[in-house]
Amino acid sequence: MRAHYRAEGLVESGLAPHPMDQFARWFKQAAQAAVQGVVYEPNAMVVGTADADGRPSSRTVLLKQYDEQGFVFYTNYDSRKARELAANPYVSLLFPWHPMARQVIVTGTARRTGRDETAAYFRTRPHGSQLGAWASAQSSVVPSRTALDSSYADLSARYPEGEQVPVPPNWGGFRIAPRTVEFWQGRENRLHDRLRYTAEPDGGWKVERLSP
Repeated sequence: MRAHYRAEGLVESGLAPHPMDQFARWFKQAAQAAVQGVVYEPNAMVVGTADADGRPSSRTVLLKQYDEQGFVFYTNYDSRKARELAANPYVSLLFPWHPMARQVIVTGTARRTGRDETAAYFRTRPHGSQLGAWASAQSSVVPSRTALDSSYADLSARYPEGEQVPVPPNWGGFRIAPRTVEFWQGRENRLHDRLRYTAEPDGGWKVERLSP
């Protein structure tokens, strides 16, 4: 089970000065590949966290926004990942665009988004997803699927389609401020290109090539 990569290479001279601008370039290409059916959910990213004792966990979530300040996703603040981020704000992100032989690997720190920003995003969610945020006590033990569906049905009756659903008080976003951002491009003979941006104290970014 071995794929042989023959993708176009990645060179330092072709990089954007800021890693988020370089990410925007690659994300646009991944989104175009998704339209063509090559990549599935290009905004899916693996979020790695660790608890106060250093025990790691990971899961896939959806990126909902990115800008020069970092990467944003939303979750229940009582979920395992949110509780771990409260104890240990260091986090990693991985965008696995395998069909393109590309990965983006991020390390950084997480902080909660403001309530206004959270509410603005919540309003853009489909009505069913808004109800789902209330129905699910994320990461907690649920007695059965029936209990989950019953909770959703009760909420649907309380907030029918077209009626505004309030933002759950224990639900919101995290913004990941990057410390390093690595762009990984698969190449022949396992001699992959790995170019990593690292934040510097003056606000600039240093780019280094890593051995594959």
